[in-house]
Amino acid sequence: MANPNKARGTQWESDVRDYLNAALGLVDDVGKFLDPFDAHNVRRPAQEGAADVGDVHAVPFVLECKAVKSPAVPTFLRQAGVEAVNAGFPYGVAVVKVPRQNTRRGKVHFAVATWTRIRRAIGLSAPEFAKRYGFTPSLRGLDTRKWYLTTDVEAFGVLLGDIRAARHAE
Repeated sequence: MANPNKARGTQWESDVRDYLNAALGLVDDVGKFLDPFDAHNVRRPAQEGAADVGDVHAVPFVLECKAVKSPAVPTFLRQAGVEAVNAGFPYGVAVVKVPRQNTRRGKVHFAVATWTRIRRAIGLSAPEFAKRYGFTPSLRGLDTRKWYLTTDVEAFGVLLGDIRAARHAE
């Protein structure tokens, strides 16, 4: 790949996909899908046409993965929301690489509205939800559109398993 920034971004997407598949027990010891046809496998979709569908699909989430020096989280969250709609998924989140850290320490950012919808779907109070998944708020300025909540990829893997279980129980 000629563009090193593109290569870093593609590697980050693959790292997030691989980590989540392993954390959810969807792959064997060498990373091969246990069931290649399982709709819950975390995948990097092929990009088609003008309507971007996100970098990684982890049902019911579209993940917008970024490996950048200066994260613009509110912009990434707006992009994730649009791409989730394009892909037909209910939730979009931004996953940002932390330099020189393991994939599980990457930051997963949620818009406040998305966080609230997921919290309600799981059936937890705001303090319970924040504590269980290690969320911290970023409430910068008076513009609530720029507010978001953050956890790490490791806790997100647990949350992903829990929301899938809650949706399956419905």
